[in-house]
Amino acid sequence: MSRFITGAAGTGKTAALIEEATLAAQRGAILLTSPSWASLRGLREGVRHERAIVRALHEIALETLAGAELVEDVRAAYLFEEAAQPLLRLEWTEFIEAEVDPEVPGLHAPARFLDAAFRLFCKLRDARIGPDDFLKSALQGATQFYAKPPNFASPELLYYTKDSYRDSLAADGEELQRQYRREVDLAKILAKLYRSYLDHPVRQGCLTARDAIAEAARLLENDPDACARMRDRYPVAFVDDAQELTIGELQFLQALYGPNLDDVTIAGDPDSATSTFRGARPDRVFAIEGERVVLTGQRRSPYAVDIACAHLSGAPRSSTISTDPEIGLRLFRATTRRAEAQFIAEHTIDLLNKGARHSDVALIFRSVQKVRPYVDALLERNVRVQVGGDLNVFSEPEALDALAVLWSLYDPFRHEYLLRMLAGPAMALSDAAVQVLCAEPPDAQTLLFSPDDGAQAEARSGRWDPKRDLRLGWNVVRGDCDSQLDEVERLRIQAFRRKREAWLEALRSHSLPALVRRVWSEGLAQRGTPGSAQAAYQQQTLRRLFDRIVTFAEQHENATLGDFLEDAHRRMETPFEAHEADDTGADAVRILSIDAARGREFDHVIIPSARAGSFPRWYVPDAFLYSPSLGMIAKENVGDARAARTAKFSYYMFRTKAREAYNREERRAFVYAMRRAGKTVLVTASERATRGIAAPEFLAELQAAQIPGTIDASDRWRPAKTVYGS
Repeated sequence: MSRFITGAAGTGKTAALIEEATLAAQRGAILLTSPSWASLRGLREGVRHERAIVRALHEIALETLAGAELVEDVRAAYLFEEAAQPLLRLEWTEFIEAEVDPEVPGLHAPARFLDAAFRLFCKLRDARIGPDDFLKSALQGATQFYAKPPNFASPELLYYTKDSYRDSLAADGEELQRQYRREVDLAKILAKLYRSYLDHPVRQGCLTARDAIAEAARLLENDPDACARMRDRYPVAFVDDAQELTIGELQFLQALYGPNLDDVTIAGDPDSATSTFRGARPDRVFAIEGERVVLTGQRRSPYAVDIACAHLSGAPRSSTISTDPEIGLRLFRATTRRAEAQFIAEHTIDLLNKGARHSDVALIFRSVQKVRPYVDALLERNVRVQVGGDLNVFSEPEALDALAVLWSLYDPFRHEYLLRMLAGPAMALSDAAVQVLCAEPPDAQTLLFSPDDGAQAEARSGRWDPKRDLRLGWNVVRGDCDSQLDEVERLRIQAFRRKREAWLEALRSHSLPALVRRVWSEGLAQRGTPGSAQAAYQQQTLRRLFDRIVTFAEQHENATLGDFLEDAHRRMETPFEAHEADDTGADAVRILSIDAARGREFDHVIIPSARAGSFPRWYVPDAFLYSPSLGMIAKENVGDARAARTAKFSYYMFRTKAREAYNREERRAFVYAMRRAGKTVLVTASERATRGIAAPEFLAELQAAQIPGTIDASDRWRPAKTVYGS
């Protein structure tokens, strides 16, 4: 029989799980796992025993799959795009024979259509729904819905639907029949794409983590001997943050340990699930029968924070250790985001000056992909920071500077990178010098032979001005405009030219990591003074980027510098770049996403940007959704459409209250962030609050609640510029 350790956030579930796991490890081998990478790190640090094996679920799954290669979502998306090329070229037999109309929702924007399709297939794999089952349920859902459509004139439905989309409900029988045909065609196209994805990358052994779990679950369900071998290897299991388990992960555990998860201890809180829109199913996990241990006492939350969490979640206050109303919650609303970031930086310095360590302070965001203003405000004041979570390292300014130097070696005609290098700290050319380099040389002559970069340059010649896209690169590489530069800038350009010639020689003899090390050591300038927070953050970013280069070189035999740079450029723009950046290391203020903060505790927590659109995020559904009961729900109405949206989408939003469910999940995430604090919480936002209709305004709700022990500094703060350590 399974054992469940449940309780609200901050009640000590992970500590209780670690305690039980430590005792079990003394008796024999145990497995510790979690769907959260941050929780895995906590388990690794908490249970230090030779019989305790800490593995991610997909790592366990890969042990059962011989010859499988684990790939990231980014590479899987590339492989899926390759498999989808016949669709984009309209080469499918169904199109040629007019069995399927290619004019379906979203396909007029192929890149967006493929992104939405790939996200859908990821959710289907997480739910272990195959192409045949998907198509069957989609067709059945469409038939049942359009055969007996709901009352689109219902007062509740009309009231719920926004005025701008209410015309979608004025659909007669002919219009509904037209939408039905479009929906059936969309389902058939997606089902065939789904099969292509499974046949092209997956059948060749290129598996994402979710693919590995789905394939391993199928194998264990059909091969008792393989299941017995795995069970002998992992006789007892402990699972942390189980509320984030998907159907696929749950069924993988059930295939291994039985439907009731025998010999499995599970820790989690259904009310702390923050990934239900990505596939988490806490309702299915905690519906399993088993022994229940419910923890109720708060281990850390201050008095005011405990009241605030109860107010936001609508739950009763839990028992708490701290009852001192002098400590707890601080609120602040700034007029601009810059002022908000400055206030947070000043507040952080105040905490450090009062004795807090850097690692005692954490800024927690819903996502850390757009947190640069807050990072810069802290770095400008010499406060060391480390970012952990869903950070796209390729878009960091320090990484862009490093990539720009590499691009100037590989392809000096990628002018967006060349200009960044010329204006960067290493070259520091003035705007006037850059203008000279972009202009026609004073005595331009036609070369009898093109330089080494001529082949690349020829491919980029502009239509109206043949030299428009070449002039800057030529002037930098050949020195045609050197005579027009002042002496200092001319010497810098000439020094770079000599370095580049040496790098070109190294390009032919050095390995990719060795080449990158040399180019960076000679072509990059240090940010800030030695030992400063800016210098430390630059080194941290370069280490993360270099690790990605080493990994790329290991995964791609004979990879060239150009191969990596093209891959890095794509990763800057893809929505699937979600490499989790760890934040372990030096003593620094942590800037974390919700996922990276799981299971962790800090004395002082700061939750910035607590406003609609940031935390919580806006609910923006894809071009098409899927429901096992209703089938496909297309958002866009295409063809001879009378309205921008389909009637089924408007009805689906009303029936499921998807936006409200999304906002409830965001509210749970906000409460979870507040529960990470042991002493104080600061909640900030900028600009005016919205009316809280499409998404709640958490800061405004806390200000209106007038919670005892709360300080609102919105009217009393004036900007300053304190430098830490000065």
